[in-house]
Amino acid sequence: MLRVGLTGGIGSGKSAVAARLVERGAVLIDADQVAREVVAPGSAGLAEIVAAFSDTVLDADGALDRAALGAVVFADETARRRLESITHPRVRARTAELAAAAPPDAIVVNDVPLLVEVGLAPTYHLVIVVQTAVTTRLERLVRRRGMGRAEAERRIAAQTDDAHRRAAADVVLGNDGSLAALHDAVDALWSQRLLPYEDNLRQRRVVPPGDGDPVGSDATWPEQYARLAARIRHTLASDALRIDHIGSTAVPGLTAQDVIDVQVAVPSLADADGALADRLANAGFPRVPGQWWDDPRPAGRGRWEKRLHGSADPARPLRLHVRLEGSPGWRYALLMRDHLRADPDHRAAYLQLKRDLVDAAPAAGNSGTARDPWFDEEYLRAEQWATQTGWRP
Repeated sequence: MLRVGLTGGIGSGKSAVAARLVERGAVLIDADQVAREVVAPGSAGLAEIVAAFSDTVLDADGALDRAALGAVVFADETARRRLESITHPRVRARTAELAAAAPPDAIVVNDVPLLVEVGLAPTYHLVIVVQTAVTTRLERLVRRRGMGRAEAERRIAAQTDDAHRRAAADVVLGNDGSLAALHDAVDALWSQRLLPYEDNLRQRRVVPPGDGDPVGSDATWPEQYARLAARIRHTLASDALRIDHIGSTAVPGLTAQDVIDVQVAVPSLADADGALADRLANAGFPRVPGQWWDDPRPAGRGRWEKRLHGSADPARPLRLHVRLEGSPGWRYALLMRDHLRADPDHRAAYLQLKRDLVDAAPAAGNSGTARDPWFDEEYLRAEQWATQTGWRP
């Protein structure tokens, strides 16, 4: 099933987005509601909290007095960690139960206020952030929730800022306009991205990157790569595997197609099959059918075998190259990237080459560039540069 993380600052309108997604057909898991449930009267969670902090954290009805508990743990790091050791595993377990109960073709939306703060973004296929101007949020908190302005400002300041949320977001929904405009944006997201993403994920279907002219240079490509790499690393559950941003979108200022190239290094290509391939597919990166290899440099030295994965997300084309660590293909991808980063003249020549090839054969797009003799020449230049500079991958 497609797992979507939903977050936003207090007063941003996140609940309105969650409600609209439910109307469209999403299964909603509300983290705040789950957190209350696992410490409800009569629960094992509440009993353990009382055992740890005494019954002074209970109100007159025997329910958890959150203000009293907050006063105990607010300035005591050890007490706070003790509380988290009681509540967090229960919240995770209950969340997993609710997700497991959803249909296999469900789009499960986890509404998590502190998703960014606690580092949960890589655990979802997609993260949606609802963003609203601070002035608008303050007005909503004062007018709709009856907060004093100072309290509203304190609540907003206690959370992370918009820049950090945007860095974690695959989708940013602006909510400074009308409710109708917000609903329109959610509906478009649902039909154009979430529904096809879920279907592609379930079918293990790769969205073709497509061919065509370069679209320009996007300053957010490194940020987009960072989100993808964090998701891949979480999926593979290994800090030992090296993950790199390669290809044209990894070279600042280089005009390129809007396709992120990612390289994962493995100890052997046998490790790229089986469980690793399944984990990547389940995370939204299915294997591209067929056998794949790179053209060697210089030409005529045999083929550099690899595994290739793509993206099930219709809005984020990706090529994920799984190569043997230390192999010529792995090294060449890093060498060419770093040489083009360091040499603006050859960067310009590479861009002109791509444009010339597209002009000569528009239907072929970028597919013929890797076989052009320019790449053999660039390989020799890059090797000379590596020797001169002491470059290492």
